[in-house]
Amino acid sequence: MSPTYIILIVIVLFLFTCFVTVRQGTVAVVTVFGKFRRVLRPGLNFRIPLIEQIFKRISIQNRSIELKFQAITQDQANVNFSAMLLYAVFNQEEETVKSVAFKFMDERSLMQALVRSVEGSVRAFVATKKQSEILALRTEIILHVKEQLDKSLEDWGYHLIDLQINDITFDEVIMKSMAQVVASNNLKAAAENEGQALLITKTKGAEAEGNAIKIQAEAERQAAQLRGQGVALFREEVAHGMAAAAKEMEQANLDASFILFSMWTDAIKHFAENGKGNTIFLDGNADNMQRTLKEMMSIAQGSSILSQAKPKG
Repeated sequence: MSPTYIILIVIVLFLFTCFVTVRQGTVAVVTVFGKFRRVLRPGLNFRIPLIEQIFKRISIQNRSIELKFQAITQDQANVNFSAMLLYAVFNQEEETVKSVAFKFMDERSLMQALVRSVEGSVRAFVATKKQSEILALRTEIILHVKEQLDKSLEDWGYHLIDLQINDITFDEVIMKSMAQVVASNNLKAAAENEGQALLITKTKGAEAEGNAIKIQAEAERQAAQLRGQGVALFREEVAHGMAAAAKEMEQANLDASFILFSMWTDAIKHFAENGKGNTIFLDGNADNMQRTLKEMMSIAQGSSILSQAKPKG
């Protein structure tokens, strides 16, 4: 081989080593004798062979990790967490890429620091809460972790995109006790509802009974009033009839005691016909009968005077 060909081959190899390809979604960190020099973007890039070296290729794509850890509440209950962490390089600026490339020795150290930071933040928050509060504080836990980690991750060149707490569980004994508490609360609520329903039923029944008694009393009052009015009207009509009969007999020059005697005999006849076997004792003495007739006549005369004194309508 001639020296010319050898020189051409060396030049070609040199040119090949002058160009480097960076894949999409990554950037390359270039150092010169171990010192940071610049950042190569995706695509074909030029570098000085043997002087500029690619120190690290850094992915700027989103990355996720699964976390499983345990925390203890304020009342000493063990809580098991299952979470998903989504993070990425903060941006493609040179300073950010320098932080990502040189802050940690390797990717494993970064993962260890990130996982322990998340677990520590969650445990610190859970330690201030009681067991009964944890299940309702899922969102608050996530916000607390993001607030605690944002500054640290930014210093490392990363940012936390999302944190999802997929599962929160307790020890089996605690889960059984929680289930018993829920069951007892349900039974208590059912008993209270049943008591309220029974109270409403009793109340409505008492109201209905009271209304029935009130209606019955009102009906009896009206019936008694009507009976009294009927008796009063009957007595008034009897008095008017006796007064009219006495007046007619007086005009015919007849003794009005005949009317009373007739009423006396009619009453005895009525007793005999409608007595239904009952024994009625009547004084048959002539003097007593005469005295009774006089009393009835005086009543009749009094009724006649009242009817005459009553103003005409």
